[in-house]
Amino acid sequence: MRKLRLRAIAVAGVLLLSTMLPASLAHAATTAAAPTLATRMAAVQTAKTINYYPSNAGWTNMWTSFDPVRIDTDLAKAATLGATTVRVIVFPQTFGYPTPTAAYTAKLSQFIGIADTRGLTVKLTLFDWWNGYTDVDNSVIWALSLLSPYVDDPRVIAVELKNEISPSDSAAINWARQLIPAIRATAPAMPLTLTVDGVSGAAGMTSLKSQLGTTPLDYYDFHFYGASERSLAEIRRAQAAVAPDPVVVGETGLSTLAATEGEQGAYLARVFRAAQEAGVGSVAPWILNDFASGAIPSNSTVSTQPAQYKYGLYRTDGTAKFSASVVGPAWTTGSIPNSILNLGFEATAANSPWRQYLPQAGSALITTDMPRTGTQSARFYGTTRVGSNLPSLLTSPITPVQPGAAWHAEAYARGTAATGITEIALSWFDINGTWISQNTSNRLPIGNTTWTKLFVDTVAPAGAAGVQLHLKCGDNTGTVWYDDVALT
Repeated sequence: MRKLRLRAIAVAGVLLLSTMLPASLAHAATTAAAPTLATRMAAVQTAKTINYYPSNAGWTNMWTSFDPVRIDTDLAKAATLGATTVRVIVFPQTFGYPTPTAAYTAKLSQFIGIADTRGLTVKLTLFDWWNGYTDVDNSVIWALSLLSPYVDDPRVIAVELKNEISPSDSAAINWARQLIPAIRATAPAMPLTLTVDGVSGAAGMTSLKSQLGTTPLDYYDFHFYGASERSLAEIRRAQAAVAPDPVVVGETGLSTLAATEGEQGAYLARVFRAAQEAGVGSVAPWILNDFASGAIPSNSTVSTQPAQYKYGLYRTDGTAKFSASVVGPAWTTGSIPNSILNLGFEATAANSPWRQYLPQAGSALITTDMPRTGTQSARFYGTTRVGSNLPSLLTSPITPVQPGAAWHAEAYARGTAATGITEIALSWFDINGTWISQNTSNRLPIGNTTWTKLFVDTVAPAGAAGVQLHLKCGDNTGTVWYDDVALT
């Protein structure tokens, strides 16, 4: 009882402090109707959210090197792309703990104001890079000191208490159990959420919900970095883990360190399309910008991971990657066309999502010497095989796979002195990425041929969660071209 009384006194002190804040830090509800939990939850579930740090100042560097001009430029770009919400992350040690400093609360207020001028609401993530789980009372003081000005502020639509909490950390879960009701008592109209890391996935979400049974969250935030061709199955598994509570995709993306910008765009297209199919109305790409060298604090493990620097929709020079042209229409019109897949081989290599399979046995080149339509086609020459497997070009559809659904794939091929096997195939995989089976087309005759349609009509097998289309050419001492692929 003594601990509860002390906490109540601490909360009362925070609330008294919030009434003394200057107007610039406490956007009063006089300019707009005070939000309710229901109106904020509606906003959360339809938010076109972008995760954000400046390209030159990630994580804590954003706040220690706060640059309002750069932030305004970036948020204007995000709004033009179609974003309606920006996720911003704050750090106790940087802001001052257990009492945030006036300088840093002013920076947060300024950030929220900049977002507002660009038509963006804010999703606020607390307690990142922090594990002081035994210090519950000071955690409450710090959280409420930050949140009190925004309790009835429609510019802030949700609060994530901790980024990627570990459901196996009992101290962390016990901390969350106490923090949730303390914040809810002060901010009953503020939706509260937590995330688990992408590796924990749906199983981690199941564990988290079970352990928070008496102090439930308002919704769950799913961080997805798995295979995009299986994203519908993964999103549905996350939904089942926390049903009937709502789910949003709070982070998703692909680094262009090892993948092409076309692969990144196709990845995001598949996740957006899967979310549509699953009834999830909010998908948040990670992240607006690539990071420049030195932008991520050197004392963090993130800074030592080269892939982390290349998840942006925009390069460090501010120019758009191919993925920006995918995310913009997905946010604004819901349009996610198959043309993203470069099925006619007309895109540049950087903007193509096609991947080489077994290139050591022969790889395809995009050439202009024999197009069926347009100006380019894919050419195989002098291929071999690896065991029973043939080299190929592969991609996966934008439309998610569901067992029992009918699929059609086709491509046109022609050969000059062709030998071996030239065919297309649909390879099916379960939710864990285990190969189930494949369906192959008619084969291109050997020798010299004109453009010939190779096609597959089949039904997705039981247990299928993903599919790959392979344009195969193996044991070929001659030349084969592919063009005009279709996948429906």
